Amino acid sequence: MARPGLIHSAPGLPDTCALLQPPAASAAAAPSMSGPDVETPSAIQICRIMRPDDANVAGNVHGGTILKMIEEAGAIISTRHCNSQNGERCVAALARVERTDFLSPMCIGEVAHVSAEITYTSKHSVEVQVNVMSENILTGAKKLTNKATLWYVPLSLKNVDKVLEVPPVVYSRQEQEEEGRKRYEAQKLERMETKWRNGDIVQPVLNPGVTMKLMDEVAGIVAARHCKTNIVTASVDAINFHDKIRKGCVITISGRMTFTSNKSMEIEVLVDADPVVDSSQKRYRAASAFFTYVSLSQEGRSLPVPQLVPETEDEKKRFEEGKGRYLQMKAKRQGHAEPQP
Repeated sequence: MARPGLIHSAPGLPDTCALLQPPAASAAAAPSMSGPDVETPSAIQICRIMRPDDANVAGNVHGGTILKMIEEAGAIISTRHCNSQNGERCVAALARVERTDFLSPMCIGEVAHVSAEITYTSKHSVEVQVNVMSENILTGAKKLTNKATLWYVPLSLKNVDKVLEVPPVVYSRQEQEEEGRKRYEAQKLERMETKWRNGDIVQPVLNPGVTMKLMDEVAGIVAARHCKTNIVTASVDAINFHDKIRKGCVITISGRMTFTSNKSMEIEVLVDADPVVDSSQKRYRAASAFFTYVSLSQEGRSLPVPQLVPETEDEKKRFEEGKGRYLQMKAKRQGHAEPQP
């Protein structure tokens, strides 16, 4: 396969580029499943230099900026794959973002390399795994800053309410398909739990990158007000999209702190849409997620955060739920997670 060319996104933006692969001609040209950095017909890399307006006053790039780039890479590669065979044309819509960890801060002047690859397909969904590397263009040093998993579904261009079938991928090893099926079943179960907990459903949405960026900014404001220091995104729990944000809606993004550990803060972010041009429709919940932030010193070291003191019964309940999520993720990181009932 010929090496892809370097494509600039637009005149005046020479620092934004994408390594674009030729579309797969058939199912036989499916990915090799060997990692997001491998150039295949189902892999893509986008890169962009980080500018001052991408970062906070300390020079750390906003987590929302990275989330938006991650989603754009996933949307490109999944839409390309879903149109790789003859049939009804479609666009891939984001259905779910799995927990995303921010492993290392990215700073102004560094180049973000976002690599995405399709790692599993079910009948109606595509799993995309994404790695983000930061590059110091003065020294050439690179480091891994983010890993994320996203799920997309193909929606017909003729009728965006119609979900189409996904062309299958070919796995180099049978274990890869089995592992992917386990991940699919796990995220499906989590979506059902979200539906039971919130009393609504999780739907795929188009172009959610801007909303995700705004959600991170709101969470950052809540965290900064609480500790009055430099704060950075540490992780994002699964972002669930409960309904499409329709044309003509006004969205309200609200954040509230739910839990604090010694050195981290959990902020719940809610996105509500108000169809102001249609009096027959009521305000509805469009998206929700939990963001975790940490406080940093001027030297970039983790600082203790002021403890949240819940007062009302609802605040105490949310605090205990947040504590449960915190302890569960801590156990997973230590390799001692207990199986969930």
